[in-house]
Amino acid sequence: MPLSNDLVVTGGHVLCMDPAFPDGPADVVVRDGVIVSVGPAAEIPPGADVVDATGCVVMPGLVDTHRHTWQSALRHIGLDWSLMDYLGAAFLQLGPNFRPQDVYAGTLLGALGALESGITTLVDWSHIQNTPEHSDAAVAALRDSGIRGVFAYGWPQVDSLRWVGDHSDAELPADVRRVRDVLRDDTARVTMALAARGPEMSAPAATRRDLLLARELGLRVTMHVGSADKTGSVGWLHDEGLLDETVTLVHASATGDDELKAAAGAGATASVSPFIEMTMPGLGTPATGRLLRAGVVTGLSADTEVATSGDMFTQMRAALAHHRFTQDPAPLSAGDLLRMVTADGAAVAGLAGVTGGLTPGRRADLIVLAADTPAVAPVLDPRAAVVLAGHPGLVRTVVCDGVVVKRDGVLTGPVGRAMDAAKASLAHLREAVPAMPVA
Repeated sequence: MPLSNDLVVTGGHVLCMDPAFPDGPADVVVRDGVIVSVGPAAEIPPGADVVDATGCVVMPGLVDTHRHTWQSALRHIGLDWSLMDYLGAAFLQLGPNFRPQDVYAGTLLGALGALESGITTLVDWSHIQNTPEHSDAAVAALRDSGIRGVFAYGWPQVDSLRWVGDHSDAELPADVRRVRDVLRDDTARVTMALAARGPEMSAPAATRRDLLLARELGLRVTMHVGSADKTGSVGWLHDEGLLDETVTLVHASATGDDELKAAAGAGATASVSPFIEMTMPGLGTPATGRLLRAGVVTGLSADTEVATSGDMFTQMRAALAHHRFTQDPAPLSAGDLLRMVTADGAAVAGLAGVTGGLTPGRRADLIVLAADTPAVAPVLDPRAAVVLAGHPGLVRTVVCDGVVVKRDGVLTGPVGRAMDAAKASLAHLREAVPAMPVA
């Protein structure tokens, strides 16, 4: 970066995703990682790094609110899996055989893939705490990638039935407190949350203990709820006084409308994974419209790349397709979808006011999308164009925390290291789990 630490993105059509700043031609000026101005024809400081966004859309970096990033080196092997197939593979076969270096490989590859597709913030749902070294590997990978990461500490995948199941009452590893000490700075680029087991994955006492631990440590909570064959868990959380603005409900597919209203009243947020929810039997169907009608702030996510695409353009289109196919009466516009992967996604991640909008004072997380290609032009409605035609190949520039991590379509981070690490990890997993289709 130049000595002035100034970055100017000039000549683009800006979608600020902030009602105070209308869409339109504007320049974005960044200083020391912070957006300082958004407006027409900014004066370019001497020595500034200038990104020419002529013919492009400039918008906030995208937010993925729930991804099991440690599994990213196993991309696409579960196209035909049901939920039970996935759980059996992840919890009983693959997870116990993951070494710390495998967690690092998957997390680094997944985070770099997210950046390449324009995702600058990632809630890393890392339920692979087999040893302290496994957790350290995940955190190191997030830091090395350059992404804004929320490391959501989960549970071990060794002896899984000790940790999850209707009667599981095991306490989370005490190492969670050490990791919290490592990630004590809640203003850093990599922060921490708790990936709690929740009432559908453990005994009530374990759920209560997890959430009270999160409150003690000052952590947000993210948990899976509302699977297709279980209902009432959100109502139970509400009745127990465990539901508040620090809780994110993941999926909530079978959660009742009255429960969603209670969640909205408590300030809880939600994360929907529309593509995998529609394609993995047993996971349920997207609750997007019901969440919006209930007033729950909702973000989108990829979930796991073993059975879905890892970009948010796919997730927005999947959410839109399901919503329209089911004739859901809740309004769902291009602006609504973009808000779910920017401003509302940031709120779900606990980062409202930090990222999610091109607003002066926020950290500079932004992307530049080519809009002057034969596949996209003419751009008559920029928001609709991003939703309907956006894809990772259009992402020309990515800035995360004021640092250019993708320039002219090429990532600047440790791509070679990630690819080599993923190759070595797959070689190990082929040998350790010969029955798994990791060709």
